[in-house]
Amino acid sequence: MVIDNYVIKPLQCFMSGINMRCRLEQRMVGMRRDDETILSYVTNTRGITRHVTLIDPDKQAPQTAADRACVAIEAGSSMIFVGGSTDTPDEIVHATCVAIQEGLELRAFAASQSPDGDEEKWKVPVVLFPGGSHALSPAADAITFMMLMNSTDRRFLVGEQVRGAPYIDKFGIDALPTGYVVCHPGGKVGEVGSADLIMPEDTELVKAYSLTAVMYGFKLLYLEAGSGANKQVSPDLIKSARTTEGLTMIVGGGIRTPEQAKVAADAGADWIVTGTLTEDATDLTDLAQKITAITSVLS
Repeated sequence: MVIDNYVIKPLQCFMSGINMRCRLEQRMVGMRRDDETILSYVTNTRGITRHVTLIDPDKQAPQTAADRACVAIEAGSSMIFVGGSTDTPDEIVHATCVAIQEGLELRAFAASQSPDGDEEKWKVPVVLFPGGSHALSPAADAITFMMLMNSTDRRFLVGEQVRGAPYIDKFGIDALPTGYVVCHPGGKVGEVGSADLIMPEDTELVKAYSLTAVMYGFKLLYLEAGSGANKQVSPDLIKSARTTEGLTMIVGGGIRTPEQAKVAADAGADWIVTGTLTEDATDLTDLAQKITAITSVLS
């Protein structure tokens, strides 16, 4: 059967505990910019810090997620991450990605029909930020293909990646090679991912991780304090990792205010990720105001 722009076919499961899943063959690429790949879009920082809105499919209905994503882009976000929770079924992840892509497509079309419209503004990548190989969707433009570098569990170093790689290849979405390092306080991701947390004073250690990331061929380094963390990544850690050339720096966790975002940006972050801020917004107007406040200090 055909649902919107995607053909649904049966697919064998590739995660234990999941007896059935869907194979989703994409017939239309998402909102890509014609002149660059997703990776080049992410790594071409142009000397400014940009904002990512993280949307957890487990925390709202797909249409609500789409509405929030569109408001976020209107307020200045330059990328949408979809993911977060570790046990969200792929059907929900996919439905969320489809809803967001449809919302962006509609707004891009509306902008193209207006003399004052900015169609390019809506050509923002929708990128999977998966909690595991079960949380995939071909409706995304790309995936942060991550190694949780300071995990003590093989599953998060290479296990989930091996399970997911064949399906990412079949889906045809871009893989963004990412070193993922969980810093204090770590939160749920540190616990679930069995992370040996990087402490605020571990500047030489985080430098070593950044060098390792480059030597592995990663293009992105993501320093994570944990979703909903009460403290953000130490600026000293960001500064230390920033001294390694060849990496685009993403920083997330514990960032809720413009002041916190500016601290991370001034320390060297190329991208600032906020997620809890979106979930805590009382309504779309409140969300727009909060994201605008953050993006305004990054420009």
